[in-house]
Amino acid sequence: MSKAIGMIEFKTTATGVTAADAMVKTSEVEIVEAQTVCPGKYIAIITGDLSAVKAAVDTATTTYEDKCIDSFVLGNPHESIFPAIYGTTQVEDISALGILETYDAASIIEAADQAAKTAIVDLIELRIAKGMCGKSYMMITGEVSAVEASIERAKEFVASKGMYLDSSVIAHPDRRMIDSLL
Repeated sequence: MSKAIGMIEFKTTATGVTAADAMVKTSEVEIVEAQTVCPGKYIAIITGDLSAVKAAVDTATTTYEDKCIDSFVLGNPHESIFPAIYGTTQVEDISALGILETYDAASIIEAADQAAKTAIVDLIELRIAKGMCGKSYMMITGEVSAVEASIERAKEFVASKGMYLDSSVIAHPDRRMIDSLL
């Protein structure tokens, strides 16, 4: 059985909470995060075996289709996804800093998975729509060429969904900037 992560993003808190409840009643899944985010949307991130996560997300999106903004199921997510979501990533040295911003919440996790699997990079943070009017961003680090390749792949993925907002890569960011971010 493979580990998976899934997410739903709903237009309203009432529907989001109801859908999240339906997800945990449908399958043996664990809630990673479930909460209202800006601007009054609701997200629920779950984890578990791939088949359980898929069944739970399918139940929520099918039952409440008219209020669903986006959803996904990712089998075998990169191991750095969870620390980046929780904000517990420990980064020793930052050679290059990559930032990618999206218009929604769901696509940033998928983009981060794409980035982490493209080259040897570390996910620093995934900010999922909190205090950003529904937008989200990720920050990654690694060697300059790896960060550039990872950001480019993530950008292509998010752009294909129509959710790309902006991105940049900073080679050798100043320590004062890094200290202000971490």
